[in-house]
Amino acid sequence: MRQVPHYLIIGSGRVAAHIQHYFSLLSVPYSSWHRTQSHSLLDEKIPSATHILLLINDGAIETFIDEHLQHSSALKIHFSGSLVTDLAYGAHPLMTFAQQLYELPTYQAIPFVLDDNAPAFDELFPGLPNQHTRLRTSLKAKYHALCVMSGNFTCLLWQKFFNTLENEFNIPRTIAHPFLQQQMQNLMMQPQAALTGPLVRNDKMTIEKNIAALTSDPFQDVYKSFLACYQRMT
Repeated sequence: MRQVPHYLIIGSGRVAAHIQHYFSLLSVPYSSWHRTQSHSLLDEKIPSATHILLLINDGAIETFIDEHLQHSSALKIHFSGSLVTDLAYGAHPLMTFAQQLYELPTYQAIPFVLDDNAPAFDELFPGLPNQHTRLRTSLKAKYHALCVMSGNFTCLLWQKFFNTLENEFNIPRTIAHPFLQQQMQNLMMQPQAALTGPLVRNDKMTIEKNIAALTSDPFQDVYKSFLACYQRMT
């Protein structure tokens, strides 16, 4: 008879909170441990685990395995998008995790990017219906850099826009929501045609005015960097 899986989730950050909530919604059995709890409690939980999810900082994963999991036969899985290690398999959830928890369909739609040498998805995550793909470990650093730029960097740009609207222009940030939503739709539907504005038109006068308007603003360097990058691409 196939062993009933039992997950042990290590960590207490956002991703750990979301995964615990996801498992609860699916009625997938799990236990959890984080560093503010005793190591004796961890030692009690390890033997019953068939799968150990290491949802902690990248730099702590290998040390944690060496110090606490050397004698565990459980499958060890980390969620880092960049770490490559022989001590655990990588399975990166291609998703952003906010402070608020999500609904079940959102979790079920999360794609996982697996290390190319990892076991089958249903072996790594029995009970989960998520789509998945594989990536050569030699490409993980570049993959994660692109994740950071597309997700985190665009977040900084929109935060800047929203904050300036409200605090400098006295305009509610919600007025920009249709703009954001349509940009997102355009990128999903026709990514190659989604870019508009003075870069595409090669409108040098407008570009110069934009840059001048950002004098003494740290985002002037961002504008110049994107301009230089676009010019190299074209």
